[in-house]
Amino acid sequence: MIEFPGYEAIISRVYENHQEHVFQYWDELDDSEKKLLLDDLAEIDFTLLNRLYTEKESAAPSDFEPAPYIGIPMTDEERREWDRARSAGVELARAGRVAAFVVAGGQGSRLGYEGPKGKFPIGPVSGKTLFQIHAEKIMKYARKYGASIPFLIMTSRANHAETEAYFRENRWFGLAQADVIIFPQNMIPSLDTHGKLMLETKHSVFKNPDGHGGSLTALHTSGALTEMKKRGVEIISYFQVDNPLVRIIDPVFIGFHALKGADASSKAVRKAYPEEKVGVFVRFARGAIGVVEYSDLPEEKTRSVDAKGNLRYSSGSVAIHIFRRKFIERIADGKEISLPFHTARKKIRTLAEGAEREVDGLKFEKFVFDALPLTDKNIVFETLREAEFAPVKNASGLDSVESAQRMMIEQHMGWLRGRGIRMPAKARVVEISPLVAVEAEDLDPGLAITDEEKVYIDENAARSVPPGHPPQ
Repeated sequence: MIEFPGYEAIISRVYENHQEHVFQYWDELDDSEKKLLLDDLAEIDFTLLNRLYTEKESAAPSDFEPAPYIGIPMTDEERREWDRARSAGVELARAGRVAAFVVAGGQGSRLGYEGPKGKFPIGPVSGKTLFQIHAEKIMKYARKYGASIPFLIMTSRANHAETEAYFRENRWFGLAQADVIIFPQNMIPSLDTHGKLMLETKHSVFKNPDGHGGSLTALHTSGALTEMKKRGVEIISYFQVDNPLVRIIDPVFIGFHALKGADASSKAVRKAYPEEKVGVFVRFARGAIGVVEYSDLPEEKTRSVDAKGNLRYSSGSVAIHIFRRKFIERIADGKEISLPFHTARKKIRTLAEGAEREVDGLKFEKFVFDALPLTDKNIVFETLREAEFAPVKNASGLDSVESAQRMMIEQHMGWLRGRGIRMPAKARVVEISPLVAVEAEDLDPGLAITDEEKVYIDENAARSVPPGHPPQ
Protein backbone atom coordinates (compact mmCIF):
# COMPACT_ATOMS: atom_id res chain seq x y z
CA MET A 1 0.00 0.00 0.00
CA ILE A 2 1.27 3.46 -0.89
CA GLU A 3 1.79 6.08 1.80
CA PHE A 4 1.34 9.86 1.95
CA PRO A 5 1.11 11.80 5.22
CA GLY A 6 -2.38 13.04 6.05
CA TYR A 7 -4.13 10.90 3.45
CA GLU A 8 -4.16 7.54 5.20
CA ALA A 9 -7.96 7.30 5.32
CA ILE A 10 -8.56 7.93 1.62
CA ILE A 11 -5.72 5.59 0.61
CA SER A 12 -7.26 2.82 2.72
CA ARG A 13 -10.70 3.51 1.18
CA VAL A 14 -9.27 3.15 -2.33
CA TYR A 15 -7.71 -0.21 -1.49
CA GLU A 16 -10.84 -1.41 0.34
CA ASN A 17 -12.83 -0.73 -2.85
CA HIS A 18 -10.26 -2.56 -5.02
CA GLN A 19 -9.40 0.56 -7.04
CA GLU A 20 -5.68 0.64 -6.24
CA HIS A 21 -4.80 0.53 -9.96
CA VAL A 22 -5.23 4.33 -9.91
CA PHE A 23 -1.81 4.44 -8.20
CA GLN A 24 -0.03 2.67 -11.06
CA TYR A 25 1.97 5.82 -11.94
CA TRP A 26 2.61 6.80 -8.31
CA ASP A 27 6.38 6.56 -8.52
CA GLU A 28 6.41 8.90 -11.55
CA LEU A 29 4.56 11.70 -9.73
CA ASP A 30 6.06 14.51 -7.69
CA ASP A 31 4.54 15.39 -4.33
CA SER A 32 2.22 18.06 -5.75
CA GLU A 33 0.85 15.64 -8.34
CA LYS A 34 0.40 12.92 -5.70
CA LYS A 35 -1.61 15.38 -3.62
CA LEU A 36 -3.76 16.29 -6.65
CA LEU A 37 -4.56 12.62 -7.25
CA LEU A 38 -5.40 11.99 -3.60
CA ASP A 39 -7.58 15.12 -3.38
CA ASP A 40 -9.38 13.92 -6.52
CA LEU A 41 -9.99 10.50 -4.96
CA ALA A 42 -11.14 12.04 -1.66
CA GLU A 43 -14.16 13.55 -3.44
CA ILE A 44 -15.40 10.19 -4.74
CA ASP A 45 -18.45 8.52 -3.20
CA PHE A 46 -17.38 4.89 -3.57
CA THR A 47 -20.61 3.60 -2.05
CA LEU A 48 -22.61 5.39 -4.74
CA LEU A 49 -20.33 4.18 -7.55
CA ASN A 50 -20.52 0.58 -6.38
CA ARG A 51 -24.30 0.81 -6.27
CA LEU A 52 -24.52 2.37 -9.74
CA TYR A 53 -22.31 -0.34 -11.20
CA THR A 54 -24.11 -3.28 -9.62
CA GLU A 55 -27.70 -2.05 -9.89
CA LYS A 56 -29.62 -2.61 -13.07
CA GLU A 57 -31.68 0.28 -14.35
CA SER A 58 -35.37 -0.43 -14.15
CA ALA A 59 -37.20 -0.72 -17.44
CA ALA A 60 -38.91 2.40 -18.75
CA PRO A 61 -42.50 2.57 -17.49
CA SER A 62 -45.14 1.57 -20.01
CA ASP A 63 -48.38 2.16 -18.08
CA PHE A 64 -49.24 5.80 -18.77
CA GLU A 65 -51.61 8.12 -20.59
CA PRO A 66 -51.13 11.58 -22.14
CA ALA A 67 -50.59 14.26 -19.49
CA PRO A 68 -53.21 16.96 -18.99
CA TYR A 69 -51.99 20.47 -19.74
CA ILE A 70 -53.01 24.11 -19.59
CA GLY A 71 -53.64 24.98 -23.23
CA ILE A 72 -53.51 28.18 -25.23
CA PRO A 73 -56.69 30.10 -24.21
CA MET A 74 -59.59 29.71 -26.63
CA THR A 75 -62.58 30.95 -24.62
CA ASP A 76 -63.33 34.12 -22.67
CA GLU A 77 -63.16 32.20 -19.39
CA GLU A 78 -59.75 30.75 -20.29
CA ARG A 79 -58.52 34.22 -21.21
CA ARG A 80 -59.74 35.56 -17.87
CA GLU A 81 -57.89 32.70 -16.15
CA TRP A 82 -54.72 33.66 -18.02
CA ASP A 83 -55.19 37.30 -16.96
CA ARG A 84 -55.45 36.19 -13.32
CA ALA A 85 -52.30 34.12 -13.72
CA ARG A 86 -50.44 37.02 -15.35
CA SER A 87 -51.36 39.32 -12.47
CA ALA A 88 -50.12 36.76 -9.93
CA GLY A 89 -46.87 36.26 -11.86
CA VAL A 90 -46.22 40.00 -12.19
CA GLU A 91 -46.78 40.42 -8.45
CA LEU A 92 -44.19 37.71 -7.68
CA ALA A 93 -41.67 39.24 -10.08
CA ARG A 94 -42.17 42.72 -8.61
CA ALA A 95 -41.69 41.32 -5.12
CA GLY A 96 -38.27 39.90 -6.08
CA ARG A 97 -39.42 36.31 -5.66
CA VAL A 98 -38.12 35.02 -9.01
CA ALA A 99 -34.65 34.06 -10.28
CA ALA A 100 -33.45 32.91 -13.72
CA PHE A 101 -31.32 29.78 -14.05
CA VAL A 102 -29.54 28.79 -17.26
CA VAL A 103 -27.76 25.49 -17.85
CA ALA A 104 -24.69 26.48 -19.88
CA GLY A 105 -22.13 23.71 -19.61
CA GLY A 106 -21.94 22.93 -23.33
CA GLN A 107 -19.24 23.78 -25.82
CA GLY A 108 -19.95 25.14 -29.31
CA SER A 109 -17.96 22.49 -31.19
CA ARG A 110 -20.99 21.22 -33.16
CA LEU A 111 -21.47 24.79 -34.39
CA GLY A 112 -17.87 25.05 -35.54
CA TYR A 113 -17.11 27.30 -32.59
CA GLU A 114 -14.45 26.61 -29.99
CA GLY A 115 -15.59 27.91 -26.64
CA PRO A 116 -18.67 27.99 -24.40
CA LYS A 117 -21.85 27.67 -26.45
CA GLY A 118 -23.20 30.70 -24.60
CA LYS A 119 -20.55 32.82 -26.33
CA PHE A 120 -21.80 31.84 -29.78
CA PRO A 121 -22.99 34.91 -31.78
CA ILE A 122 -26.63 34.34 -32.72
CA GLY A 123 -28.15 37.81 -33.22
CA PRO A 124 -29.13 37.90 -36.93
CA VAL A 125 -28.18 41.60 -37.23
CA SER A 126 -26.38 42.51 -34.01
CA GLY A 127 -24.23 39.40 -33.75
CA LYS A 128 -24.95 39.34 -30.00
CA THR A 129 -24.14 36.10 -28.25
CA LEU A 130 -26.58 33.79 -26.54
CA PHE A 131 -25.25 34.90 -23.15
CA GLN A 132 -25.71 38.58 -24.00
CA ILE A 133 -29.26 38.08 -25.26
CA HIS A 134 -30.24 36.17 -22.11
CA ALA A 135 -28.58 38.74 -19.83
CA GLU A 136 -30.27 41.64 -21.61
CA LYS A 137 -33.64 39.92 -21.36
CA ILE A 138 -33.16 39.64 -17.60
CA MET A 139 -32.15 43.31 -17.48
CA LYS A 140 -35.36 44.24 -19.31
CA TYR A 141 -37.50 42.09 -17.00
CA ALA A 142 -35.85 43.72 -13.98
CA ARG A 143 -36.65 47.16 -15.36
CA LYS A 144 -40.25 46.20 -16.21
CA TYR A 145 -40.97 44.82 -12.79
CA GLY A 146 -38.77 47.17 -10.77
CA ALA A 147 -37.02 44.34 -8.97
CA SER A 148 -33.71 42.55 -8.86
CA ILE A 149 -33.72 39.24 -10.78
CA PRO A 150 -30.70 37.03 -9.98
CA PHE A 151 -29.13 35.31 -12.99
CA LEU A 152 -27.80 31.86 -12.05
CA ILE A 153 -25.45 30.27 -14.60
CA MET A 154 -24.28 26.68 -14.36
CA THR A 155 -21.11 25.99 -16.33
CA SER A 156 -18.95 22.91 -16.79
CA ARG A 157 -15.38 22.18 -15.84
CA ALA A 158 -14.47 22.75 -19.50
CA ASN A 159 -15.91 26.24 -19.81
CA HIS A 160 -16.25 27.68 -16.30
CA ALA A 161 -13.16 29.93 -16.31
CA GLU A 162 -13.87 31.25 -19.82
CA THR A 163 -17.51 31.96 -18.98
CA GLU A 164 -16.57 33.85 -15.83
CA ALA A 165 -13.99 35.87 -17.75
CA TYR A 166 -16.49 36.66 -20.52
CA PHE A 167 -19.05 38.12 -18.12
CA ARG A 168 -16.36 40.03 -16.21
CA GLU A 169 -14.88 41.52 -19.40
CA ASN A 170 -18.35 42.63 -20.51
CA ARG A 171 -19.22 44.07 -17.09
CA TRP A 172 -21.94 41.47 -16.62
CA PHE A 173 -23.86 43.06 -19.53
CA GLY A 174 -25.19 45.80 -17.30
CA LEU A 175 -26.49 43.52 -14.55
CA ALA A 176 -25.27 44.03 -11.00
CA GLN A 177 -22.26 41.79 -10.42
CA ALA A 178 -23.87 40.43 -7.25
CA ASP A 179 -26.88 39.30 -9.30
CA VAL A 180 -24.80 37.15 -11.67
CA ILE A 181 -23.91 33.91 -9.89
CA ILE A 182 -21.74 31.54 -11.93
CA PHE A 183 -20.88 28.06 -10.68
CA PRO A 184 -19.68 24.77 -12.20
CA GLN A 185 -21.62 21.56 -12.58
CA ASN A 186 -20.73 18.64 -10.34
CA MET A 187 -18.72 15.77 -11.78
CA ILE A 188 -18.95 12.02 -11.22
CA PRO A 189 -16.33 9.40 -12.14
CA SER A 190 -16.98 7.09 -15.06
CA LEU A 191 -16.20 3.39 -14.77
CA ASP A 192 -14.93 0.85 -17.25
CA THR A 193 -17.11 -2.16 -18.00
CA HIS A 194 -15.45 -4.05 -15.11
CA GLY A 195 -16.43 -1.37 -12.59
CA LYS A 196 -12.95 0.16 -12.36
CA LEU A 197 -12.10 3.85 -12.20
CA MET A 198 -10.28 5.28 -15.21
CA LEU A 199 -7.52 7.87 -15.30
CA GLU A 200 -7.66 11.07 -17.31
CA THR A 201 -4.02 11.82 -16.53
CA LYS A 202 -1.47 10.09 -14.33
CA HIS A 203 -2.65 12.25 -11.44
CA SER A 204 -6.40 12.65 -12.07
CA VAL A 205 -9.47 10.41 -12.36
CA PHE A 206 -11.68 10.59 -15.46
CA LYS A 207 -15.01 12.22 -14.59
CA ASN A 208 -18.04 13.30 -16.57
CA PRO A 209 -20.66 15.98 -15.79
CA ASP A 210 -23.56 14.50 -13.83
CA GLY A 211 -26.21 15.53 -16.38
CA HIS A 212 -28.70 18.38 -16.57
CA GLY A 213 -30.52 16.83 -13.62
CA GLY A 214 -27.38 17.48 -11.61
CA SER A 215 -28.06 21.19 -12.02
CA LEU A 216 -30.49 21.01 -9.09
CA THR A 217 -27.80 19.51 -6.88
CA ALA A 218 -25.27 22.07 -8.12
CA LEU A 219 -27.57 24.88 -6.99
CA HIS A 220 -27.18 23.45 -3.50
CA THR A 221 -23.48 22.54 -3.46
CA SER A 222 -22.47 25.90 -4.96
CA GLY A 223 -24.26 27.85 -2.25
CA ALA A 224 -26.56 29.51 -4.83
CA LEU A 225 -29.67 27.98 -3.27
CA THR A 226 -28.76 29.33 0.17
CA GLU A 227 -28.19 32.75 -1.36
CA MET A 228 -31.61 32.62 -3.06
CA LYS A 229 -33.23 31.79 0.28
CA LYS A 230 -31.53 34.82 1.86
CA ARG A 231 -32.87 37.02 -0.92
CA GLY A 232 -36.40 35.73 -0.56
CA VAL A 233 -36.47 34.01 -3.98
CA GLU A 234 -39.23 31.41 -4.10
CA ILE A 235 -39.33 30.47 -7.79
CA ILE A 236 -36.44 29.48 -10.07
CA SER A 237 -36.98 29.65 -13.83
CA TYR A 238 -34.88 26.98 -15.58
CA PHE A 239 -33.84 27.01 -19.25
CA GLN A 240 -31.00 25.94 -21.52
CA VAL A 241 -28.47 28.32 -23.01
CA ASP A 242 -29.00 27.34 -26.65
CA ASN A 243 -32.57 28.68 -26.93
CA PRO A 244 -32.55 32.42 -27.85
CA LEU A 245 -36.37 32.62 -28.00
CA VAL A 246 -37.03 31.48 -24.43
CA ARG A 247 -39.35 33.69 -22.38
CA ILE A 248 -37.19 33.61 -19.26
CA ILE A 249 -39.55 35.39 -16.90
CA ASP A 250 -43.04 34.55 -18.14
CA PRO A 251 -45.60 36.04 -15.72
CA VAL A 252 -48.46 33.84 -16.98
CA PHE A 253 -46.42 30.65 -16.54
CA ILE A 254 -45.17 31.81 -13.13
CA GLY A 255 -48.69 32.78 -12.12
CA PHE A 256 -50.22 29.41 -13.01
CA HIS A 257 -47.36 27.68 -11.19
CA ALA A 258 -48.08 29.71 -8.04
CA LEU A 259 -51.88 29.59 -8.21
CA LYS A 260 -51.88 25.82 -8.72
CA GLY A 261 -49.50 25.29 -5.80
CA ALA A 262 -47.02 23.40 -7.99
CA ASP A 263 -43.56 22.25 -6.94
CA ALA A 264 -42.50 22.14 -10.60
CA SER A 265 -44.02 23.31 -13.86
CA SER A 266 -43.00 22.59 -17.43
CA LYS A 267 -43.61 24.13 -20.83
CA ALA A 268 -44.64 21.95 -23.75
CA VAL A 269 -44.96 22.47 -27.49
CA ARG A 270 -47.04 20.41 -29.89
CA LYS A 271 -44.89 17.78 -31.57
CA ALA A 272 -44.22 18.68 -35.19
CA TYR A 273 -44.60 15.04 -36.31
CA PRO A 274 -44.96 11.67 -34.56
CA GLU A 275 -41.28 10.69 -34.62
CA GLU A 276 -39.92 14.06 -33.47
CA LYS A 277 -37.06 13.38 -31.08
CA VAL A 278 -38.43 15.07 -27.98
CA GLY A 279 -39.61 13.59 -24.73
CA VAL A 280 -43.37 13.65 -24.17
CA PHE A 281 -45.34 14.54 -21.07
CA VAL A 282 -47.40 11.66 -19.67
CA ARG A 283 -49.41 10.78 -16.59
CA PHE A 284 -48.26 7.54 -15.02
CA ALA A 285 -50.62 4.95 -13.56
CA ARG A 286 -50.18 6.24 -10.00
CA GLY A 287 -51.12 9.77 -11.14
CA ALA A 288 -47.73 11.46 -11.26
CA ILE A 289 -46.88 13.56 -14.31
CA GLY A 290 -43.49 13.10 -15.94
CA VAL A 291 -41.61 12.73 -19.21
CA VAL A 292 -41.02 9.61 -21.30
CA GLU A 293 -38.09 9.79 -23.70
CA TYR A 294 -39.01 9.50 -27.37
CA SER A 295 -36.91 6.34 -27.61
CA ASP A 296 -38.99 4.73 -24.82
CA LEU A 297 -42.38 5.62 -26.31
CA PRO A 298 -43.84 2.47 -27.91
CA GLU A 299 -44.55 2.65 -31.63
CA GLU A 300 -48.31 2.31 -31.14
CA LYS A 301 -48.32 5.24 -28.71
CA THR A 302 -46.02 7.32 -30.88
CA ARG A 303 -48.60 7.19 -33.68
CA SER A 304 -51.77 7.04 -31.55
CA VAL A 305 -54.38 9.64 -32.54
CA ASP A 306 -57.67 10.81 -31.05
CA ALA A 307 -61.11 10.94 -32.70
CA LYS A 308 -60.13 14.14 -34.54
CA GLY A 309 -56.94 12.62 -35.92
CA ASN A 310 -54.64 14.58 -33.59
CA LEU A 311 -51.66 12.95 -31.91
CA ARG A 312 -52.56 11.82 -28.40
CA TYR A 313 -48.96 12.02 -27.17
CA SER A 314 -48.35 15.47 -28.58
CA SER A 315 -46.93 17.51 -25.67
CA GLY A 316 -43.20 17.71 -26.33
CA SER A 317 -40.75 18.72 -23.60
CA VAL A 318 -38.56 21.73 -24.47
CA ALA A 319 -36.47 21.90 -21.26
CA ILE A 320 -38.21 24.98 -19.87
CA HIS A 321 -39.25 24.52 -16.25
CA ILE A 322 -40.10 26.38 -13.08
CA PHE A 323 -39.10 24.95 -9.71
CA ARG A 324 -40.16 25.98 -6.26
CA ARG A 325 -36.99 26.71 -4.29
CA LYS A 326 -38.17 24.62 -1.34
CA PHE A 327 -38.67 21.61 -3.63
CA ILE A 328 -35.11 21.92 -4.97
CA GLU A 329 -33.88 21.97 -1.37
CA ARG A 330 -35.65 18.63 -0.79
CA ILE A 331 -34.09 17.14 -3.96
CA ALA A 332 -30.62 18.54 -3.36
CA ASP A 333 -29.91 17.19 0.11
CA GLY A 334 -31.01 13.70 -0.96
CA LYS A 335 -32.32 12.79 2.50
CA GLU A 336 -35.96 12.54 1.51
CA ILE A 337 -36.03 12.25 -2.29
CA SER A 338 -33.32 12.34 -4.96
CA LEU A 339 -33.02 12.03 -8.70
CA PRO A 340 -32.00 8.65 -10.08
CA PHE A 341 -28.85 8.20 -12.14
CA HIS A 342 -29.05 6.79 -15.64
CA THR A 343 -26.25 4.68 -17.10
CA ALA A 344 -24.96 5.19 -20.64
CA ARG A 345 -22.37 2.98 -22.32
CA LYS A 346 -19.92 5.27 -24.14
CA LYS A 347 -16.53 5.27 -25.76
CA ILE A 348 -14.22 7.09 -23.35
CA ARG A 349 -10.77 8.45 -24.12
CA THR A 350 -8.66 7.61 -21.09
CA LEU A 351 -5.11 6.88 -19.98
CA ALA A 352 -4.49 3.14 -20.17
CA GLU A 353 -1.27 1.13 -20.37
CA GLY A 354 0.78 4.30 -20.51
CA ALA A 355 -1.01 5.86 -23.48
CA GLU A 356 -4.28 7.56 -24.37
CA ARG A 357 -6.78 4.96 -25.55
CA GLU A 358 -10.47 4.79 -26.35
CA VAL A 359 -12.22 2.20 -24.22
CA ASP A 360 -15.78 1.13 -23.48
CA GLY A 361 -17.01 2.77 -20.33
CA LEU A 362 -20.06 3.67 -18.25
CA LYS A 363 -21.14 7.26 -17.74
CA PHE A 364 -23.68 8.20 -15.12
CA GLU A 365 -26.01 11.18 -15.36
CA LYS A 366 -29.26 12.60 -14.02
CA PHE A 367 -32.13 14.02 -16.08
CA VAL A 368 -33.88 17.13 -14.81
CA PHE A 369 -37.32 15.90 -15.88
CA ASP A 370 -36.96 12.96 -13.46
CA ALA A 371 -37.75 15.53 -10.76
CA LEU A 372 -41.31 15.91 -12.01
CA PRO A 373 -42.80 12.62 -10.73
CA LEU A 374 -41.20 13.31 -7.33
CA THR A 375 -43.28 16.42 -6.77
CA ASP A 376 -46.48 16.63 -4.77
CA LYS A 377 -47.94 18.57 -7.71
CA ASN A 378 -46.66 19.70 -11.10
CA ILE A 379 -48.31 21.19 -14.16
CA VAL A 380 -47.71 21.23 -17.91
CA PHE A 381 -48.22 24.54 -19.70
CA GLU A 382 -48.57 24.76 -23.49
CA THR A 383 -46.58 27.33 -25.43
CA LEU A 384 -46.16 27.94 -29.14
CA ARG A 385 -42.99 26.63 -30.75
CA GLU A 386 -42.57 29.75 -32.86
CA ALA A 387 -42.90 31.93 -29.77
CA GLU A 388 -40.41 30.24 -27.54
CA PHE A 389 -38.39 27.33 -28.89
CA ALA A 390 -35.54 27.80 -31.35
CA PRO A 391 -32.68 25.56 -30.17
CA VAL A 392 -29.22 26.17 -31.64
CA LYS A 393 -27.77 22.66 -31.78
CA ASN A 394 -26.42 22.22 -35.31
CA ALA A 395 -24.42 24.30 -37.76
CA SER A 396 -27.04 23.73 -40.47
CA GLY A 397 -30.35 21.98 -41.07
CA LEU A 398 -32.79 21.16 -38.27
CA ASP A 399 -32.39 23.10 -34.99
CA SER A 400 -29.53 25.09 -36.48
CA VAL A 401 -28.10 28.59 -36.42
CA GLU A 402 -30.03 29.35 -39.61
CA SER A 403 -33.38 28.07 -38.32
CA ALA A 404 -33.00 29.89 -34.97
CA GLN A 405 -32.14 33.19 -36.63
CA ARG A 406 -35.06 32.82 -39.02
CA MET A 407 -37.41 32.27 -36.10
CA MET A 408 -35.97 35.28 -34.26
CA ILE A 409 -36.56 37.47 -37.33
CA GLU A 410 -40.10 36.15 -37.84
CA GLN A 411 -40.95 36.72 -34.19
CA HIS A 412 -39.67 40.30 -34.18
CA MET A 413 -41.35 41.20 -37.45
CA GLY A 414 -44.56 39.68 -36.10
CA TRP A 415 -44.30 41.84 -32.99
CA LEU A 416 -43.96 44.96 -35.13
CA ARG A 417 -46.92 44.05 -37.33
CA GLY A 418 -49.00 43.19 -34.27
CA ARG A 419 -48.38 46.65 -32.85
CA GLY A 420 -49.32 48.30 -36.13
CA ILE A 421 -45.80 49.60 -36.71
CA ARG A 422 -45.07 50.46 -40.33
CA MET A 423 -42.48 48.23 -41.99
CA PRO A 424 -40.37 49.97 -44.68
CA ALA A 425 -40.19 48.27 -48.08
CA LYS A 426 -36.48 47.45 -47.82
CA ALA A 427 -36.64 45.76 -44.41
CA ARG A 428 -35.96 42.04 -44.74
CA VAL A 429 -33.96 41.17 -41.62
CA VAL A 430 -35.15 42.71 -38.37
CA GLU A 431 -33.82 42.18 -34.87
CA ILE A 432 -35.10 43.87 -31.72
CA SER A 433 -32.80 44.31 -28.74
CA PRO A 434 -34.10 42.61 -25.58
CA LEU A 435 -33.47 45.93 -23.83
CA VAL A 436 -36.24 47.38 -26.01
CA ALA A 437 -38.74 44.52 -25.87
CA VAL A 438 -39.15 41.00 -24.51
CA GLU A 439 -42.74 40.84 -25.77
CA ALA A 440 -44.76 42.74 -28.35
CA GLU A 441 -46.51 44.86 -25.72
CA ASP A 442 -43.18 46.50 -24.83
CA LEU A 443 -43.00 48.19 -28.26
CA ASP A 444 -44.19 51.77 -28.70
CA PRO A 445 -46.75 51.81 -31.57
CA GLY A 446 -45.12 55.05 -32.75
CA LEU A 447 -41.75 53.38 -33.28
CA ALA A 448 -39.91 54.53 -36.42
CA ILE A 449 -38.15 51.85 -38.49
CA THR A 450 -35.28 52.87 -40.78
CA ASP A 451 -35.66 51.98 -44.44
CA GLU A 452 -32.81 49.47 -44.67
CA GLU A 453 -32.56 45.79 -45.54
CA LYS A 454 -31.10 44.89 -42.15
CA VAL A 455 -32.60 46.68 -39.17
CA TYR A 456 -31.47 46.50 -35.56
CA ILE A 457 -33.78 48.20 -33.11
CA ASP A 458 -31.85 49.14 -30.00
CA GLU A 459 -32.58 51.66 -27.28
CA ASN A 460 -31.27 54.52 -29.41
CA ALA A 461 -33.35 53.53 -32.43
CA ALA A 462 -36.52 52.95 -30.42
CA ARG A 463 -37.71 56.55 -30.59
CA SER A 464 -41.33 57.49 -31.01
CA VAL A 465 -42.98 59.53 -33.74
CA PRO A 466 -46.56 60.80 -33.51
CA PRO A 467 -49.06 58.21 -34.78
CA GLY A 468 -49.70 58.57 -38.50
CA HIS A 469 -46.37 60.25 -39.21
CA PRO A 470 -43.85 58.39 -41.38
CA PRO A 471 -40.33 57.75 -40.05
CA GLN A 472 -37.73 60.31 -41.01
